[in-house]
Amino acid sequence: MPGKVYLIGAGPGDPELITVKGRRLLQQADVILYDHLASTALLDLAPPSAERIYVGKKKSAHSFAQEEICAMLIERAQRGGTVVRLKGGDPFLFGRGGEEAEALADAGIPFEVVPGVTTPLGIAAYTGVPLTHRDHTSAVTFVTGHAVEAIDWDKVGHSETLVVFMGLTNFPAIASELIARGRSAETPAMAVRWATRPDQQTITGTLATLPALVAGMKPPATIVIGEVVRLREKLDWFERLPLFGKRIAVTRAREQSGALATRLSALGAAVLELPTIEIRPPADPAPLDRALAALSTYDWLIFTSANGVRFFIDRLDAGPADLRQLHAKICAIGPATRDALQALHLKVDLMPSEYVAEGLLTAFEPHDLSGKRVLLPRAAVARDLVPIELARRGAHIDVVEAYCTLPPDHLAEAARELLAQRPSCLTFTSSSTVQNLVAAVGAEALRGIPAVSIGPITTRTAQSLGVEITAQAKVFTVEGLVDAVLGLYTEMTPPLSSKSPKTS
Repeated sequence: MPGKVYLIGAGPGDPELITVKGRRLLQQADVILYDHLASTALLDLAPPSAERIYVGKKKSAHSFAQEEICAMLIERAQRGGTVVRLKGGDPFLFGRGGEEAEALADAGIPFEVVPGVTTPLGIAAYTGVPLTHRDHTSAVTFVTGHAVEAIDWDKVGHSETLVVFMGLTNFPAIASELIARGRSAETPAMAVRWATRPDQQTITGTLATLPALVAGMKPPATIVIGEVVRLREKLDWFERLPLFGKRIAVTRAREQSGALATRLSALGAAVLELPTIEIRPPADPAPLDRALAALSTYDWLIFTSANGVRFFIDRLDAGPADLRQLHAKICAIGPATRDALQALHLKVDLMPSEYVAEGLLTAFEPHDLSGKRVLLPRAAVARDLVPIELARRGAHIDVVEAYCTLPPDHLAEAARELLAQRPSCLTFTSSSTVQNLVAAVGAEALRGIPAVSIGPITTRTAQSLGVEITAQAKVFTVEGLVDAVLGLYTEMTPPLSSKSPKTS
């Protein structure tokens, strides 16, 4: 029995603009055939086992002819399973989805079409140019600019709003045709490349001036002509975001980078992900297992990271004991660690006001630790300040490895590729992110790139390795780091001074 093919619109570029149904089907896909204009970030939604086939077309480079693409869809569907044809924009608006649907129907292959946010709608939303407006236009016409002579410009040229797909190269001829047929040369017009993406490029002018203005612009770009273009100056919100046009490198572990990347993206940044650490279970879980077997004997349980919480619970779940054995008070070093514990319905009894080891020791000052048993599950390599000082205060402390951090494979190659993209700044969330990056490419390779640190320990590590830190978070959290990045471009936060900033 054949499988089923889904022709899915990937949207105009921003991967978050895919429909809920499209996202769900991607998560179930066995095979994905994807276009040049479909965000590759969407491929991460599919199961790791899914076959991914690039079938993109550019003006002068087609990986496969349309007939070959149709044949692949039919052949993969005949094998069974779920086949996704992921297309930029919408499949049925200059997406050749109609041709593919016809081929599937002729072959007797079941299919569905899942519409997407088409490029003109993305352009309208992300440039502040509504395609319709009661005061300006009530008619919109979409045309393709591939073949100028194939379009009846007398018929479509006077549409109040005219959207030209794939017409960048031919736009001088298109503009001449429109003006020759009576369209005012002063009609506002704009060209938009990579709409809805952080690298969106918008050029505005008039029907007479835009051809020269876009001479250096490269496809893919869409052109909008009409009075509504005048509204861009008033309604543009996307390109006014504080980090729009900035390329921010995130060096955090991939499984932890989501929160930081999401916050930066929401402020308009193009996020360049470069995981410099991988977080793995301990090489030898026996010490942690012994501590878990004696969990009921501890008076205090200290977590210094959300990773410590995650791997502690994972190992607990793998053994015979569970959280019913826990009678200790709990200390968390900061809000992210606290949130990880609260997600497990565990209340935190103590959290320092400064999210570093020194702050944790200060928080413990009112507590008598003499004779108390303390468990500290943490990374394999960490500062020894906390266990040494708590032992000096009379605690019996067990420090066990809950996880380890290692450089990812091929880090040097990935780092050189990212640095070639000329990031606006680097962000460091721990000492190990700096250490691993410097070990991979050297401090000299980072020179001249502004760097932002999450806190004083990370800053000192970077400086000791020859990496200049431009700004440091006031509050040593992801939110504080984002504020420090904003400070580089909006003066929201002062640059790093000679004194380590305190938490507020």
